[in-house]
Amino acid sequence: MTAAPTPALSSRWAVHSDTRGLVSAWPIWVIGLAGYAFAIFNRSSLAVAGLAAADRFHISASQLATFTMVQLVLYAGLQVPVGLMVDRFGPRAVLTTGLCLLIVGQAGFALAGSYPAALGARVLVGAGDAMTFISVLRLVNSWFAPRRVPLLLQVTGVVGQFGAIGAAIPMAWALDELGWTHAYLAATVPGLVFLAALLLVVHDEPGRRYRRGPALSATAAQRSLATSWRQPGTRLGFWVHFTTGFSPTMFALLWGYPFLVRGEGVAPSTAAALATCLVISQLVAGPALGWLMAVRPYHRSTTALVIVAAIVLAWTTVLVWPGDAPLPLLVAFALVIGIGGPASLIGMDLARTSNPAERLASATGIVNQANFTATLSVVVVIGILLDALSPGGSGAYTPEAFRWAMAAQYVLWAFGVAQIVRYRRRVRAARAAGVTAGSGSPSPVR
Repeated sequence: MTAAPTPALSSRWAVHSDTRGLVSAWPIWVIGLAGYAFAIFNRSSLAVAGLAAADRFHISASQLATFTMVQLVLYAGLQVPVGLMVDRFGPRAVLTTGLCLLIVGQAGFALAGSYPAALGARVLVGAGDAMTFISVLRLVNSWFAPRRVPLLLQVTGVVGQFGAIGAAIPMAWALDELGWTHAYLAATVPGLVFLAALLLVVHDEPGRRYRRGPALSATAAQRSLATSWRQPGTRLGFWVHFTTGFSPTMFALLWGYPFLVRGEGVAPSTAAALATCLVISQLVAGPALGWLMAVRPYHRSTTALVIVAAIVLAWTTVLVWPGDAPLPLLVAFALVIGIGGPASLIGMDLARTSNPAERLASATGIVNQANFTATLSVVVVIGILLDALSPGGSGAYTPEAFRWAMAAQYVLWAFGVAQIVRYRRRVRAARAAGVTAGSGSPSPVR
């Protein structure tokens, strides 16, 4: 395995990466990006098929929700193992495996005639989804100069979300026109195309189709993960990812639409439009944050704290507003909280500049658990609080219940901000002691 470039060689590495990037890197990134968008498409394809799934498999609402929860739990739980796999076998092999699992899982979901079979198919989809993002990030780090990586990281996250758009209107049309089986089978076709392109074009790094790291025993893997976790920059990245991203993810995943309709009294069509504002915010904020991360690398944690403060202020304004919040305020609210999605990728960049190449994917896997862990926690707690505070049974949620339930986020924000402040102090101390980042890039200190 090629060792990480030393600081003395970092400039030569950057020139080499740029030269290779102009020739070969862009097609490789585009193919990886397409695979990531396909993964998000598969992750989101059930969003417009809930009623059809309940009718096909004769399941309750809680069983229907299990499909989504299983995928998220798998995604979070597999991040560290997938990171170790990328470090050991290279991103090409892991991304290929992920695409195969997505295709098989989606085809299985198309043909499933029972709830257990459908749940098993979604397990495959969740496992395949977990393998894509880390693999694509490793390709970006291998093929592009360090100064380009922050912007490409943000663009990858933003453009990948177009997979969710493809899972909305096109998938709804396919279900209506083609029926369940043919719609989901048709959804596997792009994956087959991307898989063929991946096998033909993608190399793990310049000059090498395959990259293999040293074999790791269970003890060695634990030691590698422990070493990554001991890096203050990795922990800082974890808590930045945890604190910035859970609110917009929770909002888009489950509780945003009910909150707007039942908690703020807006029409369903208006609630859908406000959800679109969330996406628009991410599309604009992602590249802007990527540029800022590249030109102001020492201020990444400060940027994250400012964005968290803005999100907290937006939620507070809406929650304490007497009666229903006016529509202009809700538009501004959606635009502000949407920034949290791209901001969570600051945590990935902190992991990148805090670990050497041989631990990069596993460190990224550690960080990538954070947002999904926080999101699962807050989704469950909000549901419990809504049930406890809303009389009259399931779905009879009151505006007051929503206000108290959504206030559960403040606990996670407070804890996350405290951890960000704690670990950025440790990063400063490490840098003052002469401990440099593993990648040769500057450590984040402000």
